[in-house]
Amino acid sequence: MCSLTCTNIQILEEHVDLHLEEHSFSEGGNITDLELAQWLQTEEDKQQRSEEEKREREEFKKLQRQYGLDNSGGYKQQFLKNMEREVDRGRMQPFEYHKRKADMMECLAFGIDDGKTKTSGVIEALCKYYQNENKDVRHVWLSTGVDHFHSSLGDRGWGCGYRNFQMLLSSLLQNSLYNDCLRDTTLIPSIPKIQSMIEDAWREGFDPHGASHFNNRCQIIDFHKPTGAMGTHPRLFEWILRYYSTDNEGGAKVACTSKPPIYLQHQGHSRTVVGIEERKNKTLCLLLFDPGCPSQEMQKLLKQNSDGTSLKLLRKFVGSLKEKQYQIVAIDGVLSLEEKAARCHDSQVLTSEKIP
Repeated sequence: MCSLTCTNIQILEEHVDLHLEEHSFSEGGNITDLELAQWLQTEEDKQQRSEEEKREREEFKKLQRQYGLDNSGGYKQQFLKNMEREVDRGRMQPFEYHKRKADMMECLAFGIDDGKTKTSGVIEALCKYYQNENKDVRHVWLSTGVDHFHSSLGDRGWGCGYRNFQMLLSSLLQNSLYNDCLRDTTLIPSIPKIQSMIEDAWREGFDPHGASHFNNRCQIIDFHKPTGAMGTHPRLFEWILRYYSTDNEGGAKVACTSKPPIYLQHQGHSRTVVGIEERKNKTLCLLLFDPGCPSQEMQKLLKQNSDGTSLKLLRKFVGSLKEKQYQIVAIDGVLSLEEKAARCHDSQVLTSEKIP
């Protein structure tokens, strides 16, 4: 085949195989080293694309399962199953079962949330509390009004993302800046309705958050690794402080801002950031609405004690957030028609800003 002399049998076999591959590829003709290298690179790229597509399909299936979109039950089926379990255990009377079933079916038919897990007025109560609190907090910045939504019998265990979306939307509906782009949305959609919106966005090739449906300008920030000691994320806290304090700086202790809340997620769970404290010892503390927190607990915040004990439900210091990676979604104004058209095109590929 060639004049090469080999003293190692393995090298000889590999070299002969390469000659045979060359011969097979060129179908008896001559092929240059460059052409062979290009062909091998093409084959490698095909294999890599195939593996990436397989991984994407698997991740997409995981995403569907996580958000109840894999036809394995869904909101209605889980709601009914959990109510039947409550009846069997004697915790719910049959008449209540049928009433709640009828209420649920009506809400699903109209695509609106029944509001039974909603707590309103917490931000306003916090504003009043911080005006009188003088012990530990130096400054506090709060988002515009936000309703808290708790997971129900129909979405327990997987509905946190939808509940945070409802919280974010409830805030935008109370913010005059978004009146025009939300004029067709006056009520909070139900989880199945949000699911259908996500599926519509996926079918159109848009990112899963479907932000373009509401003409909103979104930022996605990826804190993809810890930036502090012991696996902490101080850069995350600093980013949120800048978000709330920009345009709200000054000597006032309590800043009730016009900023929407922030969607904060990590693997397996998500919450809504409704404000941030700067303590007198210079440390920062996030204020979070957690969809897993029951409504009866959230309602305690409406009658906040002078010692602030109920705030433990909301407060998270730097040492409390130690997941490997966090991502936030922040609403940042309204798009013009031209910007919306460009963003709709660009959002077909979901991108984020990585910090650091």
